[in-house]
Amino acid sequence: MDNIYLIGASGHGKVIAEILENNGATISGVFDDDPARQQLLDYPVLGPFDAAKYPKDKQVIISIGNNRIRKKKARELDTSFGTAIHPSANISARSRVGEGSVIMAGVSINCNSVIGKHNILNTNCSIDHDCVLGDFVHVSPNAALAGNVRIGEGTQIGIGACVIQGLIIGKWVTIGAGTVVITDVPDHAVIVGNPGRIIKYNQAVPDTL
Repeated sequence: MDNIYLIGASGHGKVIAEILENNGATISGVFDDDPARQQLLDYPVLGPFDAAKYPKDKQVIISIGNNRIRKKKARELDTSFGTAIHPSANISARSRVGEGSVIMAGVSINCNSVIGKHNILNTNCSIDHDCVLGDFVHVSPNAALAGNVRIGEGTQIGIGACVIQGLIIGKWVTIGAGTVVITDVPDHAVIVGNPGRIIKYNQAVPDTL
């Protein structure tokens, strides 16, 4: 893998840095807007992203867990994006992972699934056959999607949540930790419980974000 830069020096960035190390990548540096962040593991924080500091022939991964901020950063950047896939992830050769996405340890992606751009598939989550995930989705640790599930842009699926087969989950949805989803979910809904129920709606995210 080519040299790569990270944008975001949080704990999430540490995990991505180790995935890249495990794959033999060279991490050239890390950008972050917070002046208090000087170091990420063994890598210097170079301050806010500055095009003058960044060689455009290198790739970037946006190592920010917040889906909205990750989308905003991706739209601002004129660069190529890498992926970070942990060696222990089990990904079907018939599935596809979009640029900028991060696949963490123990993740399973089964046959004919499509993972959008700048997704986070967190530790030990499972994506069954024929699922389609939009861009800027975050599937938290130990969450599980059954087959033929559709997930809209920007949706957050909480730790240990389960989504039964064939459902359509809208964009910018929040599914709480441990929630069991048994019906389709509309855009921007916040859903919790077993069975899952809508408790409120997130603020709409403009398509231009």
